[in-house]
Amino acid sequence: MTAALPTMPAGTSPAADQAPVPARRRRRRVLLGAGAALVALLGGYTAWSNTHPVRLTTSIEIEASSDEVWQVLTDLPAYPQWNPFMTSIEVTSQGHRLEEGATLRNVMHDRTGDSVFTPEVLTLEPGRELRWLGRMGPGWIADGEHRFVIEEIGGGRVRLTQSEAFTGVAVPFAKGKLRTDTLPQFRAMNEALARRVEAVGRE
Repeated sequence: MTAALPTMPAGTSPAADQAPVPARRRRRRVLLGAGAALVALLGGYTAWSNTHPVRLTTSIEIEASSDEVWQVLTDLPAYPQWNPFMTSIEVTSQGHRLEEGATLRNVMHDRTGDSVFTPEVLTLEPGRELRWLGRMGPGWIADGEHRFVIEEIGGGRVRLTQSEAFTGVAVPFAKGKLRTDTLPQFRAMNEALARRVEAVGRE
């Protein structure tokens, strides 16, 4: 008498159950490897974009003292009267004083319209330097460090330099727009500020 062989469901075989396992493992390894490569690529790009800023810089010479230029530069309530670029700046932090650590609400204008930023004042050296940092998103998307520097150059004149260093993953894609739309507004503000300083000096 012969022993009965174990039966299996119709349409199945040991090979059919076992063959897909190595294939699934290979696919998983490929996906994991691709994911790790993408994370590394994005991490490297993020680090690069934050250490290679896009810089905008423009300067103007003004027949005035550094104190006269500083008074106009820091008279924020008067900005709507003369400033074609920063059409409004308000101190929104407690005390409403322009000082290091203060938070601002800046309305910036260019040919594409208005943008609102809320930077923090980093440096405030009367007659010499005003600097703030604005962030878009969590800090790695786009940051802008804006700076005004006033230098005495002799002969009753000063040089005002306005600059900004942009960093973040979105910045390289906006490089062209920054140069064509934003940089001309830096120049327009410098020229308007010079006219304002000279007008105030004649009053």
